[in-house]
Amino acid sequence: MKLLTALAALILGLTLSGAARAQAQWDNVARVVAIGDLEGDYEKFTDMLRTASLIDAAGDWSGGEAHLVQLGDIPDRGPNSRMIMDHLMRLEPQARRAGGYVHALIGNHEAMNVAGDLRYVHPGEYAAFADNRSPRRRNQFYNQTLSQLRRDTPAAQRPAFDDAFRAHWEGEHPLGFFEHRLAWAAGGRYGGWVAGHDTVIRINDTLYLPGGLGPAFVNAERGAMNEAVRAALRGQPSAQYADILEHQEGPLWYRGLSTNDESVERAHLEALLAFHGVSRIVVGHSKVTSTVLPRFGGRLLVADIAVPRGHTDPHAFLIIENGAPVTLHRGQRVPIAASTPEATCAYLAQIAAIDNNAGPVAQLSQQRCAPAAAAP
Repeated sequence: MKLLTALAALILGLTLSGAARAQAQWDNVARVVAIGDLEGDYEKFTDMLRTASLIDAAGDWSGGEAHLVQLGDIPDRGPNSRMIMDHLMRLEPQARRAGGYVHALIGNHEAMNVAGDLRYVHPGEYAAFADNRSPRRRNQFYNQTLSQLRRDTPAAQRPAFDDAFRAHWEGEHPLGFFEHRLAWAAGGRYGGWVAGHDTVIRINDTLYLPGGLGPAFVNAERGAMNEAVRAALRGQPSAQYADILEHQEGPLWYRGLSTNDESVERAHLEALLAFHGVSRIVVGHSKVTSTVLPRFGGRLLVADIAVPRGHTDPHAFLIIENGAPVTLHRGQRVPIAASTPEATCAYLAQIAAIDNNAGPVAQLSQQRCAPAAAAP
């Protein structure tokens, strides 16, 4: 697809010369709102922001000096990522003018879209980019594909360029596909916007990142990781962390802190907390249960929300006000007191009660906290 590649390279070249560098730490922030993976769900996104009093009826910033942290993984699996990103772009300058901040962290799905890994792209994502010129653009790319195949493929190995071939090709390249790819290129509207952000930030005494940090990154500096992610997205990987976009222990992918047994990860978590000088870490990326889940006595908070089929999404997210973490679950505030197993169980019981003692949190509470049956 030489035309697509050339256009993307041109946009990237224009963008790199003026690429911004994002700040990676903030202090004395009274209110932080952290929301996990959105996966193209614009309605969920706006409902969370309204519930958190971050936007007004018109969708404009009303959060004052609050900081909004979106933990990455805006795109894929849902149809309205473009609407979410456009809204975040609109809110960023509004929040700054009010003394607040919008942090849109780079997650693995943002990186996948920039890199062209489209395994999880919802068909609605492509449709959102289609316009009245899309049929003509797609036809141009189709003709270019035929020309390239005829030029580069021996005659005996060429497919039959018949109706079935074209139908298959168009199925793989729906209307809006090429517009989507140009917009997500490293210098396109969305790819360039993503590549101007951070992956790992510290606000007050809390570290925020999409996935986690494995042993290979236990002593990795925030600035070095952020620069490495941005450079890799722009096709200029750093020597120190050349594979940071794919590394399974890197900030975009590591799940161990969220899913491994706490006894296995405890020493590693303590090392991370000490290295970054924080008292807790907030992550998304790993769906453990359908609310904000405290682990390690509340020193890790998992903010990605799992909603099994047949259950309604509680639109749960995290607020930290003056250092105190609170879950907003179905619009109800539940303080996260989890310094002991008993406190964690009490927290889970409150969430389960909001869910009418049905669903994933109730099941988790029963598994972890119900007293063992008395022996006969």
